[in-house]
Amino acid sequence: MSGASRRSVVAALGGAGAAALAAPSVVRGRARYRWRMVTSWPANLPGPGVSARRLAERVAALSDGRLTIEVSAAGEIVPAFEVFDAVGDGVAEMAHTAALFWQGKTPAAAFYTAVPFGLTPQEHNAWVMFGGGQALWDRLYADFGVKPLMAGNTGMSMGGWFTREIAGPADLQGLRFRMPGLGGEMYRALGVVPVSLPPGDTLMALRLGTVDAAEFAGPASDLALGFHQGARWYYWPGLHEPNGTGECLVNRAAWDGLPADLQTVIGHACEAENAAALAESEFRDQLALARLVDEHGVALRRFPPTVERRAAAAARDILAGFSALGGIEAEVWRSYEAALGRGRTWPTISVQAFLESRNRR
Repeated sequence: MSGASRRSVVAALGGAGAAALAAPSVVRGRARYRWRMVTSWPANLPGPGVSARRLAERVAALSDGRLTIEVSAAGEIVPAFEVFDAVGDGVAEMAHTAALFWQGKTPAAAFYTAVPFGLTPQEHNAWVMFGGGQALWDRLYADFGVKPLMAGNTGMSMGGWFTREIAGPADLQGLRFRMPGLGGEMYRALGVVPVSLPPGDTLMALRLGTVDAAEFAGPASDLALGFHQGARWYYWPGLHEPNGTGECLVNRAAWDGLPADLQTVIGHACEAENAAALAESEFRDQLALARLVDEHGVALRRFPPTVERRAAAAARDILAGFSALGGIEAEVWRSYEAALGRGRTWPTISVQAFLESRNRR
């Protein structure tokens, strides 16, 4: 959306950019705020779409109705990939989306959703909350007038849906793969043509042959989007996306205009949704995977070792390139790499060793 068209949206909504954001009404001596949230998801899409709705509900409940948020699905006010600009420009006070979509604006944004061969959900939460990740995230978006927060998680992703089997790296050559973010860059190095599409448009692209493969999240979200109707082969593991953090964006002027207690409400609501969504995804993905195989005849396949090795090498090269960017981009990369380094020992002797033993029981 162009700047002119965004301004027309603001005018149509009765605003005039950020200056009109969050204008409160005073009821019985206490200001009440009515906000808009735009999202990158179809309404109530299992996983992130549900997180967006629940986040708004949590904020309303925790604030005793002092801050209410009207949620709009992708395309209702702005397209899925324009919610970042919508929040920064004041078309909406809030968005629910994924940081990897903003790699073209600031390359290190992708670190806040997922990094190929990177941090798992729990490790990612640890980095953002306790390892310095949040402070860097705030700085990364500061020039855009946007405040970011974690607000949901779809867990570990599957490797993707393919219209043909993948026997080795040669089968990836020229393959058009719906794959945004750093994962798309990793597969580009293997000869894939990455395609960026909103989740709600992806099934039609598979059916029409516009793309040959697609990924989004785990089995629950993928089942809801109907990807099994456009491709039969479902590959694992999700080398490109071991984490699925949902991103809450808040217009900085609107955030700064809130009383401190309502800022705290938003923060707590985001933390609660982040935890609940991850647990829900873990539960629903187990059920959905069984349904996809047993009811829909989906063929589960593991990527061949040759593909995994080539992908790992490509990921190393892509991430190393962040050091040359300098500034905040390189700072985010160094902080993330430090988190990965801390994770090489403890998860191996805790989670990995335990799962290996449990699966031999």
